[in-house]
Amino acid sequence: MINDEINRLIELKEIECSEAVLMKLKRMSSATIDRKLKHEKEVLKLNFKYSTKKSDFVLLNQVPIKTSIDLDRNIAGNIQLDCVEHCGASASGEYANSLTTVDILFGWWEGEAFLGKGQERTLIGMDNSRKRFPIIWIEIHPDNGSNLLNWYMYEYTQKENLEYSRSRPYKKNDNCFVEQKNSTHVRKPFGYLRYDTQEEVDIMNDLYRNELRLFKNFFQPFVKLIKKERIKGRIHRKYDKAKTPYRRIMESNQVNQETKDELTKVYEFLNPAELKREIDRKIKKLHAVYLEKNYKKVDPSIKRLIPSMVSFSVMHTR
Repeated sequence: MINDEINRLIELKEIECSEAVLMKLKRMSSATIDRKLKHEKEVLKLNFKYSTKKSDFVLLNQVPIKTSIDLDRNIAGNIQLDCVEHCGASASGEYANSLTTVDILFGWWEGEAFLGKGQERTLIGMDNSRKRFPIIWIEIHPDNGSNLLNWYMYEYTQKENLEYSRSRPYKKNDNCFVEQKNSTHVRKPFGYLRYDTQEEVDIMNDLYRNELRLFKNFFQPFVKLIKKERIKGRIHRKYDKAKTPYRRIMESNQVNQETKDELTKVYEFLNPAELKREIDRKIKKLHAVYLEKNYKKVDPSIKRLIPSMVSFSVMHTR
């Protein structure tokens, strides 16, 4: 390429170089070019907006890519997974992560929190969520995060006879069902604060395993897209009637009667108003633990000023 184009680029005044440099450029081998440009390539990698971590091409070839259209939306057990970070304004150190799982047919959702982004912890969290599902899993579909796309997860799917697919890199629409739940089921109750202690994770799991999952799955209806068509340059969407995941399971012929009877017993025992009050109470408890944790980090000299600052703020408000 250099031999063919360098003289033309000089004539077009795109580059300027002496005759000696020109001869050296024409004699350079590809290995010499790579060696001379090594530093420049490292600078470009540092400035590149996406991750430069090397991918495991052997694993990527084993896990096929599927978009949201490729997933069968009419069969129960197709599960989308995603991790939500609770790192606040800084991604440094170890912090809580929430693994969210949702069935794309019924919309049944489960969550599990753990510290860090370790592959084993993620696998344990996914297995715990799976045990709480009322339906049998047949396929899992995560994004390309290393905590969800790894050999631990691959061996687990082989052992449990689960299909294993992944979304395209940097295409959130391929995991659109779980992304919606991340907003309404995780970010809305827990916000964007940094949770990085085991006590905070325990409170989050208490909510995930009890009140929050019951309230969302039994009493929070949602609509599903039935049809989408383009008419004269405009896209028209048609949705079904809003139903809770519990109601969708009860109306389905893909779930056995024994499971339906168990869900009915749970439903008859629940009080949605009491569930909501308990969720609010535990979230307030989580915020209190968060504030106490951050108060301990404040310098003692500043702590003495806090009461006077609070009293001044109250007087100024009045």
